[in-house]
This record gives sequence, C-alpha cells and structure tokens, in this order.
Amino acid sequence: MGRDVPALTFTRDDRRRFRDRTHTCLDVLARMLREARFDVERPQVGLEIELNLVDDAARPAMRSTEVLEAIADPAWDSELGRFNLEINIAPRRLAAGGPDAWEGEIRAALDHAEERASQVGTHLVMIGTLPTLDRADVDHSALSENPRYHLLNEQIFAARGEDLLIEIDGVERLRTYADTITPEAACTSTQFHLQVAPEEFADHWNAAQAVAGVQIALAANSPFLFGRELWSETRIPLFEQATDTRPDELRIQGVRPRVWFGERWITSVFDLFEENTRYFPALLPLVDDEDPEAALDRGDIPHLAELTLHNGTVYRWNRPVYAVVDGVPHLRVENRVLPAGPTVADVMSNGAFYYGLLRALVDEDRPVWTRMSFSAAEDNLHTAARRGIDAELFWPGMGQVPASELVLRRLLPLAHRGLERLGLDAQWREPLLGIIEQRCVTGRNGAVWQSEMFHRLHDVTHLPRAEALRRMTGQYIDYMHLNAPAHTWPVD
Repeated sequence: MGRDVPALTFTRDDRRRFRDRTHTCLDVLARMLREARFDVERPQVGLEIELNLVDDAARPAMRSTEVLEAIADPAWDSELGRFNLEINIAPRRLAAGGPDAWEGEIRAALDHAEERASQVGTHLVMIGTLPTLDRADVDHSALSENPRYHLLNEQIFAARGEDLLIEIDGVERLRTYADTITPEAACTSTQFHLQVAPEEFADHWNAAQAVAGVQIALAANSPFLFGRELWSETRIPLFEQATDTRPDELRIQGVRPRVWFGERWITSVFDLFEENTRYFPALLPLVDDEDPEAALDRGDIPHLAELTLHNGTVYRWNRPVYAVVDGVPHLRVENRVLPAGPTVADVMSNGAFYYGLLRALVDEDRPVWTRMSFSAAEDNLHTAARRGIDAELFWPGMGQVPASELVLRRLLPLAHRGLERLGLDAQWREPLLGIIEQRCVTGRNGAVWQSEMFHRLHDVTHLPRAEALRRMTGQYIDYMHLNAPAHTWPVD
C-alpha cells in the first residue's frame, strides 16, 4: 500500500483481470523460488516508524501536508490520517557500524523533522495511540489527502456495506461507530524488517509469530483511546476492527479478517502469498502494464505488482514482503506488532531483542513452533495486548508463566546468544538488552507509565479527564526527547 494510486472506479472486468494476473504472479513467484533468483548475500534490516502530529497543547494537529513540505526529505511520507507521518530508515547490515550508529541516524532524522515541524506549529510524538485524540478527530476530514487512502476507504466500505463498529472492553469500555477507516490512523507502529533467504523464510516467520505476544507484553504503549483507558496495547484490537471488511454475518460464518494473525505455521513464503490470493478478494484491483511471465522469460526480474499490491491490503502482524532493489529481488519479514515509541532507546532495545531472539530460535534443534500450537501463539498476542507486561503467556516447557519471568529466565539469554551470532559483541548487546531486562525487573513500560501518570493527575490532583490526558501527553513528549528508557520515567 505504499504506492500512489489514482482515484477511479473499478469494474467487474477489472476484478477478473486482477485475479487472473495475481495467479500469474503466484506462478512466477513459485518459479523464481525454484530457480533461486533471490538476493541472499548481504541480508539487511530496516525500520519504519509512524508518528503523530500535535500542536503546542498536545492536541492532534491535522498538518501532515505542511509538515512534509517543511521536512522536504523523501524518507518521510504521509500516512492514513492528516495527523500522522511515517519515516523509513535506510536499510543496513545489523552489525554495520554498531547499534550506536543506527540509533544516532534515527535520532538525527527525528530531531531534524521536529525542528522543521515546529516551524509550522506542530510537534512529533512516538506513541502507539495518541491519548488526546477525540472521537471527533477521526472523521472523514482527517483522512490523508493522498488519493490511495480515499480509494482504500471507499473499497473497504463497499465490501462491508455498513458502518464499522469499534467495541473494546478493557479497564473501561468503548463502543462507537465509524463511517470511515480514519480511526485506524490512531494506530501508530514501529515496523522492523528482516531480509532473509527464501529457504529460511518459513523458519523466521514462524519464529516471529511465536514471539509476537512477548514483544507486545514488553513494549505495550497504547492504553488510551478516545479518552478511555482500555487495553495496554489498545492498538491491536483497534486495528483489527477499524479495517474489517466483514459485516457481522460473514464474521459469524468464520470469514477471515484482513487484519490477521494467520491460522498455521508455514513451510514456505509461498504459503502466505497463496493464502492471500485464496482467501481475500481484491480491494484495489489495479493491473500493471508489466507481464510478469514475459519479463521472467526474457531474463528480467518482474516486480509482481498485483501480488505485492494485494499483499499490502492483507494486514498480517508479520507480513511477507517481496521487493526488487537495483534489479535484484529479495524477501523480507515485516514485523508489525509493536507500537511506536516511547523513545529511540526503547525502539532500539525492542529491535535488538527481536532480531537476537529470532536468530536464536531459528537455530534451535527443536524449533519452538514444533512444540507450540499456532492458536497458543495467537492467544499470547491478545493476552499480551490486553494485559501488557502483567500478562501470563504460554511457552513450551514452562506452561503459563508471567511475561517478565519468561523473558528473564528463557528468552533474554537466547536474545544475547542470537545477537552474538549476528556479530554484535557484548559492549553493544548489554546496554540494549539491559533495557529489556530492567523493564521486566521493574514491571514498567510505556503503557504502565501512561496509566500511572494519568491516574495521578486525574485521581490525586483531581484534574478533569481531558486535561489530565493532555498534561500527561505533554510530559510524555518531554521525556521522549530526553531519550531515557520509559521504565526510568518518574511519576510526579
């Protein structure tokens, strides 16, 4: 969905042609996998961060177009809402220059963007859901000016045929309807990319699915939505509901949702692209000029435009990515479960834990996905989203165990081992994974701090709810700029 698309109306013939072309793309992908045509020599990692825009009062600012013009950097792009932006950090080898160099690059990019944004009266916030966002802030007028989002909005509601119900029971209860997909813009995430060889893709994807719940428990940062305190990572149920193309009748029948954990461990990346084509009708049936079969026959590398466009409208928490860079194709696992923020230091520690743990799990003689049901991994995801760092999760050989205990006893040593195998020595591993360790020891992350700070302002200081959320968000922004990990933030 990163590409620009024109505003248009689709015909039945468009949909038939798109389906035919997608099947052709699948056949071409299968052939490319057999013929080993992929880049595997220098695997890289990448990072995307979605951010919110706020004004001086920490309220959402619908100024993305002006801010993008002020930043004037192709690494930055629009997102679904006019109060969102996204930065794409250039891909790199994980150990190249060390994590300090990567963190410095990210902080420099964000500081530059903040300086430019402040010139038009706005500020950037890395947070899973913006606490000051009101229900009235996500109507149709808040939808990004980019035509691709308007087209996507039209197609989702055409498929659904009725307004979206957003219903979340947590600490408090939220029930509201939406006539646009703009509430999805309240979900801002950090997305880690990992390039892998085709023959290793299934193992890496399976490992990423197995640890998704643990990631959320450690990094939860989205306890508030539309003024209500809901789940520790409210972003998860909100995203699942805000892009649901199914009316109740289809949902009850078991039709699969487009925001999808999946339903089985896989043996090949082909499994995921085939599932997309088999289970989900096209939302954006745009047929490209390139004939992928003819391109491959003449020795070119096809872009598989229809397959990748369709893949971008199936919102897996760990998504397969096919891309062509400088004429060479590669495959990536896109990890989409984590919220944005709270700080660059937290983001870097989350990445170190994820990359190290995946490496270690893939190298195990008895992989975790052979000892754990797929449904248990999915249950972990939703349990962690609801309870955050206080969640109890299932892990083979341990049963149901507190998330912090699971990480400290079992997973943190694995992450250290994996990072060592990836070429990161102890002087780099210790500070990064030390943040993860201290989150577990203190039982504190971004969601915990937000909740505690709000209750201090609202329950103890007796500020009105909206003012307490506004002041908490302002304090969050101040601490975010200090770049001290969230588990160290005071509540005073």
